Amino acid sequence: MLFVVLKDILYKVAIRSVVGTTSVEVSNVQIDSRKVSKSSLFIAVKGAEVDGHGFIDKAIEAGAKIIVCEVMPAIKNEQVVYVLVEDSAEAAAHIANNFFGQPSEKLKLVGVTGTNGKTTIVTLLYKLFTILGYKCGLISTVENCIGESMAPATHTTPDAISLNALLKRMVDEGCSHVFMENSSHAIHQHRSKGLKFSGAIFSNITHDHLDYHKTFDEYIRVKKSFFDSLPADAFAISNADDKRGLMMLQNTNAKKYLYSLKTIADYKGKILGNSLTGLVMNINDTDVHFRLIGEFNAYNLLAVFGAAICLGEEKLEVLRCLSMLTGAEGRFDYMVSPKDKVIAIVDYAHTPDALLNVLATIKKLRKGNEQVITVAGCGGDRDKTKRPVMAKVACEYSDKVILTSDNPRSEDPAQIIKDMEQGVGIAAKKKCISIVDRREAIKTAISLAKAEDIILVAGKGHEKYQEIKGVKNHFDDKEVVRELFKMLGR
Repeated sequence: MLFVVLKDILYKVAIRSVVGTTSVEVSNVQIDSRKVSKSSLFIAVKGAEVDGHGFIDKAIEAGAKIIVCEVMPAIKNEQVVYVLVEDSAEAAAHIANNFFGQPSEKLKLVGVTGTNGKTTIVTLLYKLFTILGYKCGLISTVENCIGESMAPATHTTPDAISLNALLKRMVDEGCSHVFMENSSHAIHQHRSKGLKFSGAIFSNITHDHLDYHKTFDEYIRVKKSFFDSLPADAFAISNADDKRGLMMLQNTNAKKYLYSLKTIADYKGKILGNSLTGLVMNINDTDVHFRLIGEFNAYNLLAVFGAAICLGEEKLEVLRCLSMLTGAEGRFDYMVSPKDKVIAIVDYAHTPDALLNVLATIKKLRKGNEQVITVAGCGGDRDKTKRPVMAKVACEYSDKVILTSDNPRSEDPAQIIKDMEQGVGIAAKKKCISIVDRREAIKTAISLAKAEDIILVAGKGHEKYQEIKGVKNHFDDKEVVRELFKMLGR
């Protein structure tokens, strides 16, 4: 068991006052009172749904000897040290970073933020640098990896304590490079505060998470704050074709780079061909065939190429290795039915812009009069304003649309679909139907498809569950599509 002295892990913490001695030993650091044990340091964090201050007594009963909080309890335990701080979430990040020996200082850590593309970019970077001969770490929506060892991910970006513990494991197991998604929630909640980033990438920013951030301006500000905090020896790469791409780099001290398909940039790409066999691109005056499909992946590839060059890798070797790679699971994953050659594409697209990107790519891949049939839903307990927009986008770019459940969570799935239906225009109503049961919706899409038609099953991608009333039931879009292809004899 690791023991450290309290005063040694309070570096950079904004402390208001201390009751007791800071010479006490700490065995572990927790923000969840259920994980507290003997000699724990418990940090009472005010979360979006739960306030950790309400669990201070439970933490002490379980063995906590140090309490870090924003509000001092009225009655104090004489055997316990209390540290009053300005911001518990920010304090948790610094304390975790110090407790685990500042692991990010020993790694080349690259963070990726933006609405869409984060998972694909970090996954490609992880695969690329593994091929290049490095032992790498991956922290993503789909999975966390330490070298070849993989574990499912529970959040896009883990909490500060889990994150630093994971980074320490990566250091201990010999990783040199780590690529992580840095979500807007994580940035706002200071989960990545105090980490030393060697570089950061901005993909794009579109309508999402307004249930949390309330306004689009606040969502942008949070994303930008990540770049504002970068050190001078880091690199910052941004998408010049996104209208807020230049803004992200305005106040950063890091070295600035741009990537683009449309304008002059450090990492310039041009699409020469785009089909189901992949992309043919010219990147910085070199023609390459990639296995990934679509304009959105052209941007992802440029971001990865730029980061690899910033990390000191050789251009032609990077492009050679990138040409061999596939993307992240559930990102434009496609299957073709054996008999009728119906194409089913499973994609994580769960924002209007992501759905538009995928459908625009499908439109470019059509060879003739194939129908595009889209199955889409929206998650419960999330941004409600995007629901009608998602339906509107699906109807505009599809021949038939089936509105269905995604992860309804605590909400009534039928009501979520009604919210989506508000975006369906009068003319589009004749090609749009609503089916609450997701499996039945996918079955209907496959039944409606003629030979060589294209079905898009959007919203869940890599997820292996559907969350209904707090219960995660097994549900895998790809698995369901394969079963129904067979069952329906397609």
